[in-house]
Amino acid sequence: MEEYVIKGGNPLVGDVEIAGAKNAALPVFAAATMTDETVYIDNIPDVRDMDVMLEAIASTGATVKRVSRHKVLINAGNINNLTVEHEGCKKIRGSYYLLGAFLGKYKQAEVVLPGGCDIGSRAVDQHIKGFRALGAEVMIEHGLIKARAERLRGSHIYMDKVSVGATINVMMAATMAEGMTIIENCAKEPHVVDVASFLNSCGANIRGAGTDVIKIRGVERLHGTDYTIIPDQIEAGTFMFAAAVTKGDVTVKNVIPKHLESITAKLLEIGCEVEEADDCIRVVASKPLAHTQVRTLPYPGFPTDMQPQMTVALALAKGTSIVTESVFENRFKYVDELIRMGADVKVEGGDTAIIDGVDKYTGASITVPDLRAGAALVIAALAAEGYSTVDDIKYIERGYEDFHIKLQNLGAQIEMVETDKDVQKFKLKVG
Repeated sequence: MEEYVIKGGNPLVGDVEIAGAKNAALPVFAAATMTDETVYIDNIPDVRDMDVMLEAIASTGATVKRVSRHKVLINAGNINNLTVEHEGCKKIRGSYYLLGAFLGKYKQAEVVLPGGCDIGSRAVDQHIKGFRALGAEVMIEHGLIKARAERLRGSHIYMDKVSVGATINVMMAATMAEGMTIIENCAKEPHVVDVASFLNSCGANIRGAGTDVIKIRGVERLHGTDYTIIPDQIEAGTFMFAAAVTKGDVTVKNVIPKHLESITAKLLEIGCEVEEADDCIRVVASKPLAHTQVRTLPYPGFPTDMQPQMTVALALAKGTSIVTESVFENRFKYVDELIRMGADVKVEGGDTAIIDGVDKYTGASITVPDLRAGAALVIAALAAEGYSTVDDIKYIERGYEDFHIKLQNLGAQIEMVETDKDVQKFKLKVG
């Protein structure tokens, strides 16, 4: 069983290159199945969720080739199976994007209900509402979402709540519907914009992505393209907070600073220095951290995927901080693990953490409950006094490429190990 062993106490210092965005690549892979021509997708992160999604697409008869570690070729000209039951899809949320893609192109789709981290319900009601508005029949049977239509017609759709997944899925289905579709109360996340940009590069006619209202004029067919995925704002934010928590000096490279504005604002608020350039951001934490309040919100608000990293920083800040989670209802499961390291955090009502800052964390044996909390707990261990082991790192590997190697390059004392003997070797080596 792979785990991380960590000796804390080293400030992280140096440069780190940010990979492509997992949350953009997954729906772009799905969108690539909407053309019979070859699509090249570059800057994909080499993480587990990518492999699962590509295997699922290959299982439909499409040609999928890894051109290099960060580039893939997809040709969906030979798709012969519109039912996606790939076992791995139960573990990732992105598999449901094949619904919108297949429904848009083939007018039918059957996809296993999505999984992902256990951070709260990921309702598909808004997806279903959108598909039905376009003229599809949708039902859930035997663990599959099934959608089919004689034809899809443009419609005016108002989302009852802001949903990234539903915005992307309905946008894909509408791309090849007859006439104009207007989607209101859309998600504005950078990866929504990236999927729209990808589809437009294939010949779609989508306007307004990144705003509250997206307008889609349906087209009959899409063509091949060569596309580069945006950088991962959450990986970038994770390393920015790693600098804050370890009292470090880290420059994250290959980023779009605009996507990171809410993260940058909070780092400035708690006392970090932040310098921005065209495609990189430097975070320096030379002063004690200050307390603050934060509420997670859809973009451009503070991301729910950065909430655990924020909490880990605030638990070392002077004074009392409050973190409110308004996106997922089960996102504080990691707090018990943080308390084992000496944090003083109380969760009230399931959605609010009241945090009294402590002087330091101490090393402990930690179990990862989900992807982003896993990364946050590793950061806590890097700041802690003494040794920590972190297990269930498979969650972290779902969304972070070479996480421990990038941390090592910043001066972290961290290694991936498989046995107790490996742990002892590490302890002897680092003293």
